[in-house]
Amino acid sequence: MAADDFSARYDLDRVNGVFCRPAHKLCGQSYVGRILVLDTAKGGVTTAWMLHEMQSRHMAPLALLLNAANPIMAQGAAFAGLSLMNRFDVDITRVIKTGDRVTVDPARGLVVVRR
Repeated sequence: MAADDFSARYDLDRVNGVFCRPAHKLCGQSYVGRILVLDTAKGGVTTAWMLHEMQSRHMAPLALLLNAANPIMAQGAAFAGLSLMNRFDVDITRVIKTGDRVTVDPARGLVVVRR
């Protein structure tokens, strides 16, 4: 969880499975097999194939929860088979804390947080 933006291209070391942009609040932390809770999607069309490629190597997050996603991030998540939810009634980065156990059910529009 971080109140920071997200770009699959610029923020991630896709080989080692960690955030790599030095200014990112999650720099050095793994994203593999985790639900990412971040502020805003950024980036362009490379996001779609990067998320797909990461998923094909089992080096992808479990799901993306963003305050604001863009169409490219939605396309990338769909292409990769990743769950993506955005546009919450609250700032999701303030509600979910690192270490919380989170269940995501996009089809029903549900995010369940257990502390």
